[in-house]
This record gives sequence, C-alpha cells and structure tokens, in this order.
Amino acid sequence: MKKSVYSMCGMCTVRCPIRVEVEDGRATWIEGNPHILGRSLCGKGSAGLAFHYQEERPQGPMIRQGLRGGGQWKRVTWDTALDYVADKLGRIMDRYGGRSLFLSCRGGPFLDLPKTFLKAVGSPNFTNHDASCARNVHHASLSVYGLGRKAFNYDLKNCRHLVLYGRNMLESLKVKESKELMSSIASGMKLTYIDVRQTVTGSKASRFWMIRPGTDYALNLGLIHTLIREEAYDKAFVERWCEGFSDLCDFVAPYSPEWTEARTGIPASEIEALARELNQDRPRVVFHPGWMLARYMDSFYASRSTHILNVLMGNVETEGGQIVAKGPGDYGKPGLNALADLPPKVTEKRADGVGWKYTHFDTGPGLFHLFYSAILNEDPYPVKAYISYRHDPLTGFPDREAQRAALDKLELMVALDAKFGETTWYGDVILPLSGYLEKESPIAVQKGKIPRFIVRRKAIEPLYDSRAEWWIFKELAQRLGAGDYFPYDSPEEMWAFQLKGTGYTIDDFEEKGFVDLADKAIFLDRENGLKFKTPSGKIELTSLSLEKAGFPSLAPYQERPPLPEGTFRLVFGRHAIHAHGHTQNNPLLHEIFKENTLWINADTARSLRIQDGDLVEVSAGGIKADIRARLTPFIHPEAVFTVHGFGRTVPLLKRAFGVGMADQRMAKGCLKKYDPVGGGIAYLESTVQVKKKTSPKEKAA
Repeated sequence: MKKSVYSMCGMCTVRCPIRVEVEDGRATWIEGNPHILGRSLCGKGSAGLAFHYQEERPQGPMIRQGLRGGGQWKRVTWDTALDYVADKLGRIMDRYGGRSLFLSCRGGPFLDLPKTFLKAVGSPNFTNHDASCARNVHHASLSVYGLGRKAFNYDLKNCRHLVLYGRNMLESLKVKESKELMSSIASGMKLTYIDVRQTVTGSKASRFWMIRPGTDYALNLGLIHTLIREEAYDKAFVERWCEGFSDLCDFVAPYSPEWTEARTGIPASEIEALARELNQDRPRVVFHPGWMLARYMDSFYASRSTHILNVLMGNVETEGGQIVAKGPGDYGKPGLNALADLPPKVTEKRADGVGWKYTHFDTGPGLFHLFYSAILNEDPYPVKAYISYRHDPLTGFPDREAQRAALDKLELMVALDAKFGETTWYGDVILPLSGYLEKESPIAVQKGKIPRFIVRRKAIEPLYDSRAEWWIFKELAQRLGAGDYFPYDSPEEMWAFQLKGTGYTIDDFEEKGFVDLADKAIFLDRENGLKFKTPSGKIELTSLSLEKAGFPSLAPYQERPPLPEGTFRLVFGRHAIHAHGHTQNNPLLHEIFKENTLWINADTARSLRIQDGDLVEVSAGGIKADIRARLTPFIHPEAVFTVHGFGRTVPLLKRAFGVGMADQRMAKGCLKKYDPVGGGIAYLESTVQVKKKTSPKEKAA
C-alpha cells in the first residue's frame, strides 16, 4: 500500500515542509513540499531516511546505573522510566518547590507542550539555546524597534542589494531562502559579503571583504558615518519615524572611512563606493542583522548598528527590504488556542535573573548559561532538576568542564531526544523521542507576508520504543497531578483544541500540508501605519530602554590589541552537509564529510612551518586537540576556522566517535564571558594557540 504524507523535516532547526512517500509502512522518498519548495530539499533533508533506518538512536527508555557520563544504562519500560522521573521530581519539588526545575530546548515553533508542562508544575524556568546563537540580534532589534528579531522577513525576491556579515546563507541554509538568494543574484541583485574567510555564499558575491576578526562594529560605524556625511540615506523616513538621529550624527563623526580602514583592513575608498551604491539601490537594500552572533563582547552593538543601517536605507515595510511579519490578527483571523494558557500564571522570579536582576533582557527564554550560576550558588534559590528537551548544551555551549561541574550538583537530569548527544549521555534518564517521520507535533503559527498554520504529520510508525512529545509531557504531568492541563488523549484531540474557533479543522491541512490565512499580502501604511513597541513609539536610534538600564545606546568602539604569534581567533561555523552537532553520525552525510579540518592562512601557516594536511595541535586553557591543517589564502591571518559539531565522545555514535575536533571545548572561560547588553556568549573572546604536531621520530631527531 502506498501513501503520500505532508510533514516537516527534522534534520535541522529550519524545519522545511516536506512530502513523504510511504510504501507498506516504510518511508521510501522525501522531498520538499512542492507548494512551497518546488520539491527542493538540502543534503541533510535528503538523508532523513538514513537517520530513521540506519543511525544509532535510543531504542527505549533508559536509566543510568553508574557514574554520570559512564555509559552504564539499564533499559526499562516507559511506565518504569516515567514513574522514576515523576517520583524523583515530585520529591525535589516537595522540598524546593516547582521553581527548582528548569527546562531547556533548541527552540522552534512547537513549544506549547514544554511551556505548558513547566507552568503546570509551577516553574518559571523555561530557556533555550539562543544565548549561543541569536540573543544579541534579538535584543538589538528590541532596542531599535521594540520588536524582536523574528518580527521581520527579508524580501530577497525584490532586493537590489544584500549585505551579509558572515551570514553564510548557502551553507547554513534554509532551502526557500537559498533558492530566493540565487534567483535574485541571477536577476542582478548585488551581494556584498563580509567575513573573516571566504565561503560558498561569498563566492557568489559581487563584493567580498575579508575583514579583521572582531571589527564588524568598527566597519558599521564607518559606514554610518559615510552614509550620513554623503547624505546617502532616506531623510524623509528618518525624519518621520526615528528618535535620536542628531545624537547618532554626533556620535559617528569621528569614525571616518580612514579610521575604519585602519581597524578593519577594508580600504576607505571601497567603503565610500559601497555607500554610493547603497544610495542608488535604497530602499530595496537589506543589511542582514545576523543569525548566530554569539561571538564578541560588542556583538550586541555590531548587530544594533546593522539595524540602524537598515533604518537609514528606509527599508522598513517596503518591497525588497524588511517586511513586518504578519500574524493571524493582522488579517483579522483568530489565532490558535494555546495549552500554555490553561495553567495559572507562575509568579516566581526566574533563576537566571532575567526580568528582575537583569531587567534589560527579554524574559521569554531567558539566558541558558546563567542557570549554571544559580545551580552552583543556589541563588536566588536551589535549582535541583533539569530537563534537556532536544538540546545538547555540552555540544553547543563552551567549556564542558565548567558545565559538568554545575550539572553534577543536580539531583535529577532527564533528556528527551531522538539522538544520543553529549548531554543525553551525561544525564540520569533518557526518554527517547520518536523520529520526525514517526510522530505528530502541535499545530503552530508561521508569521510572514502571509501567515499560515503549519503542522507535522506522522508518516510511519516508530521503529523503536519511542514516543512523541504530546504523549510524554501529558504522562509526566498526570503522574505529578497536573494532567488536567493536557485535555486530550490523542493528537487529533490536541489539534481540535488548538483549532477551536479558528474556522479550520485538521482536514484543511490535507491538500497542501499547511493552511494560508490570506490570499494576498498586505503592507502597512509607511506614513501612519507603522507600529513600534518602543517607549517613544518610534524607531529609537538612541534607546530609552537601554539608557534606563544603564547602557549607552551608542557605545564607543573598543580597540583590540594584536594577537601574539601563533595565537588566533578560533572561528567556527557550518557546512551545507552538517547541521551543527546533529548529523555527524548519519551514514550518508558522514560518507560525504567525515571530519573537520582547521583552516589557516597559507602565509601564516608557512611561518609556523605548517604544511597543508599536517596534523596540528590546537590548545587553550589546558585543553588540547589534534586536527588536520587546511592551508588557504581565503582566511584572515588572525583567524583559524573549523566546522562545528565534531569531536564526539559518545561511544554509541560509531561513525562520529572521536572524530575531529570539538571547537566549543577551546572556549575556556567563555561560559561566564558574555555580551553584557545582548546576553550572547562571547565565544571568540577566547584565543587558541596552533602549532605543528611533532611526531616521536621528529622529537627524537
């Protein structure tokens, strides 16, 4: 028997819509949803069948028997595992309260269930991975517009000039976005790509600037200076919608193109040439404010200045620029019912201090790394239990040793995941999630030009003794006396609850796999209809909220001293074949990209007597790792680069185990080193030393 199922990919966090062909209960083909992606899918998505049928995955619930991380597990039934978790968690909460539990996740659209569970047991401590990714971008956006980073869509289809700062769209890719980018370049869109190294995306650019590491903020200050000096900005838009323009003009006056060249290495004449091009192309210009900007102590201001560049282009709510993402209410449609609205509001303050100690941070997901201090110091109260839900902080956050020291103080550590990760392996209980083809997820809203409802449908039955989130969280809640907040016994009943009052049923998803909430996009009135959630109601070039919190709106650039010889900024990133630390053990993807290498500038490498392919030793703070050198002229002499996600220590990951270098282990001390205004981890403030690995024979000689 054959069938076709619309669902959503789970090979990375983009969650592209897919169509799955199933024959006699076995998935045989995956492609992009033809109604959105024209059947296109990336390499990772195409390897989804190998994930389900060939990867080593948790095959049933397991309870740790020996020391944490020791790999001694006992396979148990679901009832035994859930009873064990509920009993330990119940005793912890009886002693310390519901606030003693925190939960972290990878983020995404399907978070109604974990948020409901936490509220149901009385915990305010929901968090996610974003301190290791885009918190700086999000907080920067809030400081300018009063709107978060997801409040805008970038209209690449109609853009005339796109400026990217290390945003490697064609390798850290969204399929729809990548297709639009290539189509726009083919139609004549200019692309300026700025990075410490060349990438696939940069190879398509009309302009590539190899910038000195850590000087993006300096470049932006020079660009803003030049645009204002040359009057190459949208005067009418700035006058109508902006607060603080005169302050901005005064602030950037010293940051000339010549000053900028001396810090960044970008010639002043090229900065001026870019300003002239932008003046011709605006408002159909997009400065991408960043995705992963957990890099430096000034990354918040680098992102904030990028937002300001967008404002100077007058590109808000216009074709080819930044379009405000619309939700159901913008089209007069009711939204989904949320399970998280059922439990009473939790009044306890957050353990990470966000919202009360750190009032300038968004309380939504808080900041994951600040929970470690709460665990170690029991301040503001004891935190004794942790649920990691589809999240692997031991791979995604720096300084494994410091993380483990905090995790060891927990009385209970539970992992919900479909894969073996470093954090999963270090926990007390593994509750295996079904693979993304094997489960249903809640319905979610996808905002955009035209908002839509999206859903993941099950294509095949679980191969192993795994479960979907909708079942696990309900079962745990029932055992803790909070089952009434999960008023369903099946995914169909869950969907019916969410859709009640919207005018739609789950049957409306059959045709395309999603439901569009309008036929035609609407644009807000740029003269009177824009709404910014800032204290002034306008775009704040000088932010009242930042000033109130004790931070400058416009921070002076801090000079960076030169690095000692043999010392580098360790830059990490993505490759189109792998998704962070999720895919290294996939048999198909492993075959294509087995191991990471260390990019190093060819001239610099030769001065260190390193040749292409040599084994080199990378060290920082007493941590050492070996990796093969890849010599190239296409990386700045002050940086080395590697692909993130390698150096795995879980022995069951037979292909990935012990292969390559784990870059996050080199960021010693960075768990406590984060941007004080944006909250993002400052990974690149830690430097590494690189030297040729000497063989025993060479040492003897």
